[in-house]
Amino acid sequence: MAAEPDTVVRALRAVVGGLEQPAAVGIRDGRIVAVAAYDELEAAEVVELADDEVLLPGLVDTHVHVNEPGRTEWEGFASATRAAAAGGVTTIVDMPLNSIPPTTTLAGLEAKRAVAQGQVFVDVGFWGGAVPGNVPDLEPLHAAGVFGFKCFLLDSGVAEFPHLDADQLAAAMAETARLGSLLLVHAEDADVIAPCEHGRSYAGFLASRPDAAEERAIDLVLRTAWSAGGRAHVVHLSAAGALPALREARRAGVDVSVETCPHYLHFEADAVPDGATELKCCPPIRDAGNREALWEGLESGDIDLVVTDHSPSTPDLKASGDFADDWGGIASLQVGLPAVWTTARERGVPLADVVGWMSAAPAARVGLTGKGEIAVGVDADLCVFAPDEPFVVDVARLHHKNPVTAYAGRTLTGTVRRTWLRGTPIDLSAAPRGRLLRRTDVTEVAR
Repeated sequence: MAAEPDTVVRALRAVVGGLEQPAAVGIRDGRIVAVAAYDELEAAEVVELADDEVLLPGLVDTHVHVNEPGRTEWEGFASATRAAAAGGVTTIVDMPLNSIPPTTTLAGLEAKRAVAQGQVFVDVGFWGGAVPGNVPDLEPLHAAGVFGFKCFLLDSGVAEFPHLDADQLAAAMAETARLGSLLLVHAEDADVIAPCEHGRSYAGFLASRPDAAEERAIDLVLRTAWSAGGRAHVVHLSAAGALPALREARRAGVDVSVETCPHYLHFEADAVPDGATELKCCPPIRDAGNREALWEGLESGDIDLVVTDHSPSTPDLKASGDFADDWGGIASLQVGLPAVWTTARERGVPLADVVGWMSAAPAARVGLTGKGEIAVGVDADLCVFAPDEPFVVDVARLHHKNPVTAYAGRTLTGTVRRTWLRGTPIDLSAAPRGRLLRRTDVTEVAR
């Protein structure tokens, strides 16, 4: 051991090295200094988990819309990071929209960092944004420590974050390839999407955004990444029909990864009631067969990771029940882990696999080398999880700023009981201890 631990956490069940096993975790100065058998470590402070608890690495959610400044009434850094901590998430990476200003310029990033400072209960990194005309802004943002860049291939839903056409995507990909950065793409093709008729019909909304919209847009991303030698990441995959093209592109050497989200794994279109716009998201929740194929894609490795795409709004923006008008986003940061675990458990998927998709994999893809696992040298970010304990989602008990979520009233299995940030339990009634992360100063782990 490099140093003697001052705290030891013992668990009869812990997710270590991709497996669930007994373990003792030694912590000193906020870092893990030893991982050993259950009874092999001693320290001045010893914490023993209950028999029904599993020790997990803190989750890493790389797709979160905090919206502050500018739309802070939708969500803010204090409320979002409280929700993250309550859900076992110890690191988030904030999307470049829907804040005003967006993080498409260095000034926009600095404005967001300034307002976040001192408010965050977990560690927070930032994405930059790629929009028409801002290729010259990408290098300064990269130098300032953003973890990569997000773009849209169709209307983003907010006027201050316009989408890229094919030529603009190529220019952004060429620049991110030159920088060695990651380009995240909301991949839906507007030419395939039909106008959504006003009304409460979910079937009508779903028909307006067919699988082909994602499949065609993802083909464009793959061709562009191949041509530029760029690193691409497809966000919130909904249409499993795109998986063969992604698989073939990887075999051909394209550096592309793909995420999906809890709502695509938990819900199915046939069970979405008309008028239930709390379940509206873009791309949409599809049918049960598609959901099954997404699970198979995770289990086969064709889908790399699971993140929430926490996209909250005020209640009035979800109130009409009209799928043409209401905001398209799902608030889920606090309940992402139990939402995924509830369905995974029914399928016989090991908890360690879920943790890998929601912690180790997102950390690895964005370069958070000191996060996402229980291993010597990384930050002692931990989650104490009771995987067999059910609960009913009560919006009044969520820390999201607004009491709106697709999971309201649902019974989920798996309760987060405690969350540790750098070796200390997070106290939501105390001063926030989270840090603002830059790509250039993340923990380097000696192996």
